[in-house]
Amino acid sequence: MQKRSVHEKNKYGNNTFFIGLLSFFGGISQDIIIPILPLYLSSVLHLDKSFIGLTEGLVTSSASIFKVVSGYLSDRLHKNKAIVFFGYFLSMVGRPLLALTSSAGAILFLRFLDGIGKGIKDSPKDALIADSTKKESRGRGFGIVRALDTLGSVVGPLLLFALLYLLHNNQLKYHYIFFIAAIPLVITLSIIVLFVREVPWVNKRSTEKISFSLPKHFYYFLAIVVLFSLGNSSDTFLILRAQNVGVGLLAIPLVYALFNFIYASASIPLGSLSDKIGREKVILIGWISYAIAYLGFGFAKHGYQIWLLFAFYGIYYATTEGVAKAFVADIVVPEYRGRAYGVYNAVVGLVTLPASLIAGLLWDKVNPAAPFMFGALMATIAAVVLVVFTRLYRPRALA
Repeated sequence: MQKRSVHEKNKYGNNTFFIGLLSFFGGISQDIIIPILPLYLSSVLHLDKSFIGLTEGLVTSSASIFKVVSGYLSDRLHKNKAIVFFGYFLSMVGRPLLALTSSAGAILFLRFLDGIGKGIKDSPKDALIADSTKKESRGRGFGIVRALDTLGSVVGPLLLFALLYLLHNNQLKYHYIFFIAAIPLVITLSIIVLFVREVPWVNKRSTEKISFSLPKHFYYFLAIVVLFSLGNSSDTFLILRAQNVGVGLLAIPLVYALFNFIYASASIPLGSLSDKIGREKVILIGWISYAIAYLGFGFAKHGYQIWLLFAFYGIYYATTEGVAKAFVADIVVPEYRGRAYGVYNAVVGLVTLPASLIAGLLWDKVNPAAPFMFGALMATIAAVVLVVFTRLYRPRALA
């Protein structure tokens, strides 16, 4: 096995902060757009909910194949920094160009391009975090990155609120916002070049034949995550639900900022908690929180309820996003982690297509509450299966 000394791991410990910092600015860019994109697609371009669900699901799912490709390249080349740079660069190109088209086909292409950028950067970035941390503090390391990422997702909606307020009488307000979203990504690319460090491997076997064999416990865990993800449609539907219940355009960025603030605040303590009590237990807390939140979204009748539900929904993200990836790092040897993250991210992303399509169809054909009832049901089933999994299998954690 290719290993690095304790000195090497400590030497690259600052990577965690700088990766989190580039994620912070990436989060600002993403979440300047996300709260208004479904409203723009439905209210300005007049696309129906089924098409929006199909578009967001198809974009995420199609782009997910690049997570496998970038994970493979991460293990093969150990050039994670360059791959992450290219991914952010594609997003920087795709987001502002949304302002220059009203064609559904062009929107789909640009969202696909943005999704490819996310797919390319995610696995190598996760591998960089895992390689820069030690097992006993890995949950905290992923939690720091998720917290900074999500803090950017608090700042983004607040900036969006300010922009909407300043441009509220401007018919081109959405277009200006799409252009502005590219600015934080310029900062992100600069951080990658100037501060993020590649983590070298000793005794590289660059000519070895790459196998896609991964531990069976990884696949068991992945299967359970897929079960949960079938009910985990795009968060686009939460924004549409907020509008459906009566939350106004100016309030939606603030609601989204509240959600991300709770997510950011809880990521580090809950990541650290997973280091102490086990990843599976914290993930279980997250999935139960998800089921409760989705039931609430299904039954919501008033705007104030949406504020409370978005805040509670942040607990789900804080207990699952970073912790699940830390769990993957615990059960996969270091030289295969890029590949494992590629498979994990790709499969979860691919499931977004049927999940979002199902949610869109349930919204249009049944009622707006139906997608959330379905999501709560799938989360409950997955939580039960996770309990069984943790009782039958106790994967050996790796360094």
